[in-house]
Amino acid sequence: MTIAPQASTALRFLSLEITGRCQLTCPSLCYAASGPTRSHGSMSEDDWWRTIDQAVTLGAEEIQLIGGEPTLHPGFVPIAWHAVNAGLRVRIYSNLFRIRAEHWQLFEQPTVRLATTYHSSIAAEHDKITGREGSHQATRGNIIEAVERGIPLNVAVLDGGDHERAERARAQLQALGVHDVHVGKVRAVGNAAGTALPSTSALCGRCADQRATVLPTGDVAVCEIGRFLTAGSVLNADLQSVLSSARWAEACANVPRRRDPTACHPDCQPADSDSCDPGKNDPCNPMGYAPAATATATATATPAADVPTLL
Repeated sequence: MTIAPQASTALRFLSLEITGRCQLTCPSLCYAASGPTRSHGSMSEDDWWRTIDQAVTLGAEEIQLIGGEPTLHPGFVPIAWHAVNAGLRVRIYSNLFRIRAEHWQLFEQPTVRLATTYHSSIAAEHDKITGREGSHQATRGNIIEAVERGIPLNVAVLDGGDHERAERARAQLQALGVHDVHVGKVRAVGNAAGTALPSTSALCGRCADQRATVLPTGDVAVCEIGRFLTAGSVLNADLQSVLSSARWAEACANVPRRRDPTACHPDCQPADSDSCDPGKNDPCNPMGYAPAATATATATATPAADVPTLL
């Protein structure tokens, strides 16, 4: 069932896909079809800062930085610190393949949360899924590092049909000390869609519900999974104008508003996290943040960025 909502500038959660570049290819799972040859897009660092400021004005409480692999963007560190200093909760979705010292400093901030995907407890299986030899060792090592540093970490295990593999991965993560682990199904978008055309059947039903996604091109989409439903660009207009436009209302009207209480569990994040579970008291607070009124950022300065590589 599809219900056409009115265009609205109400905003609580904004995903910023700051790059399409990634060290991994994930030929059968990547929702964004990212990879080593993809670009950082058309948005400059200043454009991302401006978008964050506009999101704050619209009432946003949380920003999510995604990609591709967001840490590969030359401006990742200052972009993230800009959001922290703006008083926002910041969720960073990283493959944890290559993490630098300044990244750990950022991840340790009290208003920052970290998320990643773990594909298998067996290195060869994990590496086959990511398309990069050594990715299992790197990601597993950085998961252990995050746990040892006391950094809140959400880990998704995507079940592409091999339930035993997924459950083995879940068990290993829990043994490593990761308490927030979710096994979710693969959505038929990006690489996982193969040659199929994008379809709203892959959407959970909470897209554009006080949330939006800005893509590397500046285009504003209903969510990162529904990237084929866009309605303008923050390179040509401010975020409020896009979210209050007739085009945005039309894009929202294409999202199936499901009445099944489990339909939104757990598909609003690329990690298949629990942020959209309508059965929770606060469906948009999956990571256990303090309320926006009490969450405070401790940082006062933006560290200099270190240009990352695809090592």
